[in-house]
Parts: sequence; C-alpha cells; structure tokens
Amino acid sequence: MYKLLIIDDEEAIGASLAFALETDYHVFTAASEEQALDLMQCQDFDIVLLDLRLGESDGLSVLAKIKAMNQAAIVIIMTAYGSIQSSVEAMKRGAFYYITKPINIDELNTLLKNAAETLSLKYKVSYFSERLAKQGELGGMIGESPAMREVFQLIEKVKDISTNVLLTGESGTGKELAARAIHFTGARRNEQFVVVNCAAIPAGLLESELFGHERGAFTGASQRRIGAFEAAHGGTLFLDEVCEMDMNLQAKLLRAVQEKEVSPVGSTLRRTVDVRIIAATNRDIRGEVKAGRFREDLYYRLNVINIHMPPLRDRREDIPLLTSHFLDKFNKKFGKNVRRFDAAALKILSNYSYRGNVRELENIIERAVALSDGACIYAEDLPNDVYPGQDKNVANRRGTGLIPVFVGDSLADIEKKAILHTLRQAGGNRKETAKILGISERNLRYKLKAYGKEAANFAAPENLAGDAGPRN
Repeated sequence: MYKLLIIDDEEAIGASLAFALETDYHVFTAASEEQALDLMQCQDFDIVLLDLRLGESDGLSVLAKIKAMNQAAIVIIMTAYGSIQSSVEAMKRGAFYYITKPINIDELNTLLKNAAETLSLKYKVSYFSERLAKQGELGGMIGESPAMREVFQLIEKVKDISTNVLLTGESGTGKELAARAIHFTGARRNEQFVVVNCAAIPAGLLESELFGHERGAFTGASQRRIGAFEAAHGGTLFLDEVCEMDMNLQAKLLRAVQEKEVSPVGSTLRRTVDVRIIAATNRDIRGEVKAGRFREDLYYRLNVINIHMPPLRDRREDIPLLTSHFLDKFNKKFGKNVRRFDAAALKILSNYSYRGNVRELENIIERAVALSDGACIYAEDLPNDVYPGQDKNVANRRGTGLIPVFVGDSLADIEKKAILHTLRQAGGNRKETAKILGISERNLRYKLKAYGKEAANFAAPENLAGDAGPRN
C-alpha cells in the first residue's frame, strides 16, 4: 500500500476521507501545517492530499515545504471552485493535479489511481537507474560485497582475452552467470555462447554432443550433426560440471583443447576450431585429480585462470540486493505488485544458511511472490525450512505474536499495547482492528486520538516493535 497524508484543517473532512480511503492506502491525517510537517519528519509519504486553504497557513507555502522535504511525493491540491487559479499556480510549482470541493470520491479514486501509476513508473525508473549507477551488477550477476567485487574485477581482466577459465564453487553460486558475463561483456560477445552440461548428458552421447558425428556413425545417426565445438567457433564453449566427464572422453577433450582441432564421431577428418573454453565444477577438482578421477594435464589446460564463486553465506551483505532483484523479476513474471519484504522477513533471509546458495534464495522469493496476496511479504510467508529450530506459527502475521506485558503495567497501558499491536497486525486498517478487538469503530477512533503520535505512526513497524524495515 502507498502511504497517503491528508492535510485539511476541517477534521471532519479529513476523518471522512481517511475512512473512505484506508482500505487501499495507509492513511494519515493532519489538521494543520505543524502537524503535517511533524508527520513528514518521521514518514516518507507517497501521496499528499493538501487543502489549499489551511487555516492561517498558505497552501502554496506548505506545498513548497512538502516538496523540499520529499521531492518524490505526489501532491494533489484540494480547492474550492473560487481558487482554481491558485490551483493552477500550485501545479506550476510541482503539484500533481487538483480536485474541487466538495470531494467526489469516485473522481478522487480515479485521480489517486493515476497518481499511483505515476509513482510505480517513477520507482521502476529509479530502480534501474540505481542499479546501473551502483555498478552492483555485471552480466546478470548481482553483488556489492568484497567477495563479489573481486569476482567482477577478475571477469573484467579476462573478458577480452582468449585464455581458458575454470569456475569453481558450490552448486547455485552462479557459475553459469559468471561464464555468461565473461562472454557477453567481452571481445567474443557477438559470437555464439554454447553450453554443454556434462552431468546431464549420458556418457555415450556426450562425445557426439561435443564433437559432432557423421551420418551412419552409430545407430540412429541419420544425418551429419555438428558438435558444440564447431557450433561455438569464434565464440565461447561453457562446459558445466566438467568433473562428471569420464576418463576416455577427458583424453579426447584434452586433445581438442591442445590442438584446437576436433574430429566428429565416425570421421577421420579434423576440423580447426577457434573456441574459448570456460569450464565449471562444484567438486573439489584438485581432490578429483589426486584421486585419479580427473586428468592432471587437462586440469592445468582448463585452469589457466581460476575464478572461485563465493557461497552466499560468505556474502550475506548482498542478500538485500539479491532479494530486491528477485522481487522485481517475479513481480513481472506473475503480474504482481509486491513492493517489499518486512524487517522480520529480511532478517530471517539474511540469517539463513542457504545450502543451495543464490539459487535457493531465488526459489524462496519466487514461492513467496507467487503465493502473496498483498504488497508486502512477511515472515510467515516464507517456507518452514528457513526457520531453523523455530515454529513459525508462533509468529504474528506482521512481526511478533506476543505483546510485551510486565508486572506493574497499568490496565490502560496494557489496553494501549493491545490496540496498537493489533492495529499494526491489521496493516493500519481500523475497521479490521475494531473487528478483531470486538469494539466499535467509534470507540477505537476515540482511543487512537488519545494516543496521539504513537497511533499516528502505526504504519511504521519500527515504532511498535523496535525493528526498522524498508519504507512501505
């Protein structure tokens, strides 16, 4: 939900507008310039409904102060028929549009929908501009940690030369992404990038996959077929899980790497190929050499430059950036508008061990976005696996399910905690809060008014739980 601030010195109008809009927005109200600016000190509002005649304050002056505090906020002017000229002047000074009083709710909803679409576009432009400016992404790889910056530096050094590269690292660390980054940012980017997964192809077919075959070379070979080496001529051949290749085929691969020639199955002819080889493995390849399962001479041919892909547990500072990237990716895939993870969910994601590394994080976020019904993903929306030693059912829908009550607290204090925590659980929706607590909306409104700023800040979880999260 977007945060909406209504500024009107007629409290009845502010209250009625808030009641009409609170289902679709996190609504705050202010009856004076001072109240509005105080709220803006502690909240980042997306949309502001501003009465042009605000008691003794000049609406145009308030508009200027709002824009100075939050340039990105969309300000909609509320005005009487007689002051349309002033509203036009307000638009010249940065207001989004104006609406005349008495307010037509349907007209206002249409205007707010247009404002929300404008905001969405602004946020997307800002997101992509930020990613480009930060240089935290290379060829689809994302990270700003020291470990990833070292990887990026190595890729920059090798991308324009034809030296063979060996990528090592656990499963899911992004070895293929690194291979693609080397190819598509380097001198061979206009040529073919060919991938062969040595673990996914049966040993009897892998030779043909790599080197091709002539018609009639074996049963079912009804026509000539070129192999991966020929297909990648001038470009890059990526051999994923190279340690899964049997010893006989390793000897043929060594010959092709050394001599830069290949001979298709069933042929005596040799064909020259210009191929840059990038190999990858999630095994301890040196251990495989010592155990006699991988040829030492082939190892040295492939391991001219070694780039080790760090596990996610060694680059936890990249988790928020990766989370944001995958959130955007799966919003587009599923046609959703999930805007963020709350602080508790981000904390859980940041502390999880990730045996499957970045790929596992991606799967977790894909699942969360696919199943999400709202604009925010909370702790209980994450799979059980990310709660080591915990029962996530004790977690409240938006943070902790326990309200801290201590010996010596007055009944009024306990009631206040119950109301504010329930209000937070309900996402700020007063109708739902009143229903959960079993009290009337009028009674709830009276209580919240008595709580003052604490109630006004209910949409910021940090004010209730002591744990700051991303802006809504």
